Amino acid sequence: MSWNKPLPNVDADNQPFWEGLRRHEFLVFRCKRCGRSYWPVAYCRACPPEPFYGNMEWVPASGRGRIFAFNVHRFAFHPGFADELPYVYALIELAEGPMYGTNVVGCEPAEVRIGMPVEVVYRDVTPDGDAAPFTLADVRPVAG
Repeated sequence: MSWNKPLPNVDADNQPFWEGLRRHEFLVFRCKRCGRSYWPVAYCRACPPEPFYGNMEWVPASGRGRIFAFNVHRFAFHPGFADELPYVYALIELAEGPMYGTNVVGCEPAEVRIGMPVEVVYRDVTPDGDAAPFTLADVRPVAG
């Protein structure tokens, strides 16, 4: 699928997350000391900060959660999204605790509700002029 929309910024801190998505694996950052999970924060907010990154590791997450908040977009803020209107962008509270923002797919915008259980679905896209696919993690509703 050709892709003519902006893509998320990939940097040294979040590159393992995007590499995981390419493998269709949803990763979160977890503290080795206390077990709390974060996304995209690269340090534990509950533990002492030394060493800064040494206590964190990328681990597979369930990819399940609930809609915490959402917005129905009826105006395309980028021309590439015009053919998807209306679409829903939501903040997902993952089962592991962190929040993750993404699009809700697989249902009509009027069906989306706060607290709705969702799961990650992977979307491989190929940016125009790029040979390698880029993977996005949308969510779709699932039974409670």
